[in-house]
Amino acid sequence: MRLIFSGLFCVIQTLSFSQQKQFTSYIDVNYFKGNIALHNNDILHLIQGHPEGVIVSWSKKTYGFNDWEQRYNYPDYGVSIAYQNLKNDVLGQVISAYAHYNFYVFKRQLMFRIGQGLAYTNNPYDKEHNFRNNAFGSHFMSSTYAMLNYKKERVIGRFGFQAGVALLHYSNANIKAPNTSINSITLNFGVTYNLEEDSQAYQYTLDENDRIYRQPIKYNFAFRTGINESDVVGSGQFPFYIVSAYADKRINRKSALQFGTDIFFSNFLKELIYYKSVAFPEDEVSGNEDYKRVGIFAGHELFVNNLSIVTQLGYYVYYPFDFEGRTYFRIGLKRYFSNTWFGALTLKSHGAKAEAVEFGVGIRL
Repeated sequence: MRLIFSGLFCVIQTLSFSQQKQFTSYIDVNYFKGNIALHNNDILHLIQGHPEGVIVSWSKKTYGFNDWEQRYNYPDYGVSIAYQNLKNDVLGQVISAYAHYNFYVFKRQLMFRIGQGLAYTNNPYDKEHNFRNNAFGSHFMSSTYAMLNYKKERVIGRFGFQAGVALLHYSNANIKAPNTSINSITLNFGVTYNLEEDSQAYQYTLDENDRIYRQPIKYNFAFRTGINESDVVGSGQFPFYIVSAYADKRINRKSALQFGTDIFFSNFLKELIYYKSVAFPEDEVSGNEDYKRVGIFAGHELFVNNLSIVTQLGYYVYYPFDFEGRTYFRIGLKRYFSNTWFGALTLKSHGAKAEAVEFGVGIRL
């Protein structure tokens, strides 16, 4: 932990000294405590005590020198590091790091933070020494946290406070089984400290017709890949490949609607189909079923600077083998490197059941 906090301090110092005076920054330290949510009866034996921890964050304020900052009411963005004791010897402790955005409403007194990053658990599943941990199948996991806080800055000098609720989610998205995941619903209280004086005024330079924005339909082609494993522990990790084609239509500066199709080549299903045909003859799986799937989806893309948030709801129209139902969801981030090329990091799931973390590249024409 000392090494992590030292590294965070170095990042804060570097970024603080390198920034222009048109920006300011602050740190906040938040203590949280709550409960593990029962989203799956398989983790009932893991819910003990009241998990607690601390989140340390550095955030950079924006003042509207870029148009997107004004459109989103001058959000903050930065980095966070969290430590959580899950109050269970089976689950152990988790350390995580995130990139986050803070968005504000109600005269900037209510803050919503969303962070995405990586987590490390010190006690994952082990068939000999920790076989009861069916939540974490690997040391490293993806993690998301959300925070909704009432916030008041500069109550005493540069010190302020914030308090509210926070949700922390850990999952390796079936990169390795088992993976039932853990969600913690918590209350938090924190202290903020402004590193500089707020000498900048918020900029209001958007044209009065800024919300009026038209763009022709764009056509997107994406390739996604990664590795995953079925829920059968020890069945092996396999690569998957996804080819997507879809059209999108910008309806304003912030949003676009999508419609398209996915073709899934999920190699882990080959092994699962064979396993089912041998181990569970009552399921009437022959072993010759096709492992490929084809889906159609509708989605939404929220544009924030060069990043965007993608949410999609899909339905399998070609579905020869029954796996977790015919509907699927995708949520994640896109990063535009130019007007046409983008990268993507997305999570595909069936309801609350994750199937894969997808790494993708694509082109928007």
